[in-house]
Amino acid sequence: MNSIFNILINTKGNNVRLADIYFNEKIESIIFKSDEIDWDGIDSYSKSKKLFNVEDNKISTDSKPDFINGDFNLLIPGAIDPHVHFNTPGFEFRDDFEHASRAAAFGGVTTIIDMPCTSIPPVTNLENFNVKLNELHSRSLIDFAFWGGISGTDFNDLSKVKKQINDLSEAGIAGFKVYVISGMKDFTDLTYEQIEETAYLVKQTNKPLAVHAEDKSTILARREYCKKKNMNSWADYCSARNAESERIAVSRLIKIAERTECRIHIVHLSSKLSLDLISEASERGINITSETCPHYLQFTQNDFQNIEIRNFLKTAPPVKHIEDQNALWKGLKNNELEFVTTDHAGCNPDKEKTSNNFWEVYGGIPSVEFRVPYLLSEGFLKKRLNMQQTINLLSTNAAKFFKLENKGEIIKGKDADFALVDLFKSEKIDSKNMHSKGKYSPFNGMVFNSIVQKTFLRGEIIMNRSDNSFGNIGYGKFIKL
Repeated sequence: MNSIFNILINTKGNNVRLADIYFNEKIESIIFKSDEIDWDGIDSYSKSKKLFNVEDNKISTDSKPDFINGDFNLLIPGAIDPHVHFNTPGFEFRDDFEHASRAAAFGGVTTIIDMPCTSIPPVTNLENFNVKLNELHSRSLIDFAFWGGISGTDFNDLSKVKKQINDLSEAGIAGFKVYVISGMKDFTDLTYEQIEETAYLVKQTNKPLAVHAEDKSTILARREYCKKKNMNSWADYCSARNAESERIAVSRLIKIAERTECRIHIVHLSSKLSLDLISEASERGINITSETCPHYLQFTQNDFQNIEIRNFLKTAPPVKHIEDQNALWKGLKNNELEFVTTDHAGCNPDKEKTSNNFWEVYGGIPSVEFRVPYLLSEGFLKKRLNMQQTINLLSTNAAKFFKLENKGEIIKGKDADFALVDLFKSEKIDSKNMHSKGKYSPFNGMVFNSIVQKTFLRGEIIMNRSDNSFGNIGYGKFIKL
């Protein structure tokens, strides 16, 4: 039996209790040793010791090597990132599961759901699913699931699409991904009519349909105009993929969700316009949800003025403006968004992030190791969110949304997946120390006021910051959903 003693566990709101936790692969028991205390009353490490009367809780570990001193750190459920691109197999010159899963563990993430489009072949049918699953044998440090996808290239035969959806659903994918606009030749976009046909089919699986929501015709018209005029700056790119292009797509998708009753999920939401539409539709009982990412919460288009991070900040959709950023934080506080994901997508910055033509710059940020400390630092500690909301956005909500029954909560019987987080220490981000392949980040130089000290997956320590050690690559398991 393993144990972590003198850890803080969130109970509700900002309240915590001192506890010891006992576990093997599963959580066996939790022994609470204090009443609830509001975190606002714990403003320092020394004060926490005094508040919790540490002298009465001393345990010698000399003869108990499986006992770990939690040292009044916060223990949260292992984080779940349901939107990443780890690129194995096929695009591994950008990132791969070995590197990216290690980066995830470093950031307190114990489970990810990998997108279907950045694999060769893409996960659009059962054969391709099996290729990916076989490739990942013994190559992940953390647990993982897959999204399946539907590409426009599949739509020459609707019966074929139906079979692919049913096969992938039975194989255990988490949901299905489509694009309103795509730049990938092997994973092309769908028309709105094709998305609606897909939604009717996906509805029968009881799984979500995730959509990259930017209107294709609007963007292509603006992009072609810019290119003809030799307009190649970041501002031109952002004007082509503005909030209106997202709003048009989201508006169409809300109508599709209403007609089909399919659970439609808008990925990487970036604007107030679209969030307002989704919130209003949800209030009317339409089954549509959304997520956002740390870069939309931290940066605006003013940050493109900073040449040091300009190309590193490129994503699709691009970051917007301060009113959008504020609306997204408010949406998180009001429980209008399901979770915060990273859309982790790295590359070799020396090859793909250096062009002076912004249209040619690779769009993607490798941030799976920063999401937990970022949201605790900039969300919870800055009082934009309470502790329980923050944990929900990092783990619990995703576990419930995707029916990851053994994940997402610290309760008896669940997997012993934890992140042990020090909220009394800070760290300045240095991209040279990143664990994913692409060592670049627009967050470089920022100070996060929280540090993930240890990460546990099914009872095993898979990351220990004190000696920068990791568990064995291959310990991670595929989760069939």
